[in-house]
Amino acid sequence: MRAFDLSNARWTKSTYSNGDGDNCVEVADGVPGVVPVRDSKVAGGPVVVVGSVAWTEFVRTVGALHQQAAPGPTPAATLSRTLG
Repeated sequence: MRAFDLSNARWTKSTYSNGDGDNCVEVADGVPGVVPVRDSKVAGGPVVVVGSVAWTEFVRTVGALHQQAAPGPTPAATLSRTLG
């Protein structure tokens, strides 16, 4: 398993996360080829590292499914903006 130095990672909380402290997701950018994801309530906790191609497809799929269910801003759009 490859290790990534995330000590200087710039974490961005999804604006789609609700305001009461639940369902808070953060992603970090600036790590070539991958997207680190963590629970913002546990900043020192585990991080899931997803390949950037897989992350892009995940965001696209979530956005498409959300649009089918309820038109409007999508959580995927928020997460994809984090990646630039």
